[in-house]
Amino acid sequence: MMARAKTETGDGEGGKLDFEASMKRLETIVEELEAGELTLEDSIARYEEGMRLSRRLTQVLDESEKRIERLVESAGAGPATEPMELSPGREISEGELPL
Repeated sequence: MMARAKTETGDGEGGKLDFEASMKRLETIVEELEAGELTLEDSIARYEEGMRLSRRLTQVLDESEKRIERLVESAGAGPATEPMELSPGREISEGELPL
């Protein structure tokens, strides 16, 4: 079974959030900020938390991208791995997922 990526931002109880929980928390923060009902201090605190989550999630995605490999069979040498390649002519802009 695959291990879940943990973020450095706590879940409010001293634990670490997994990737999916971190994404959900970031979505909640965005909704709270967009609603415009928080005090200035609460808005700043949520913004800072959101930025920490965003940086960590980006780091997890970057690390995951580096780990993606596909199995290839070399001529007579047996199975080996090589980095995943994008479709020909396809470039990724910064922050975009290679999907």
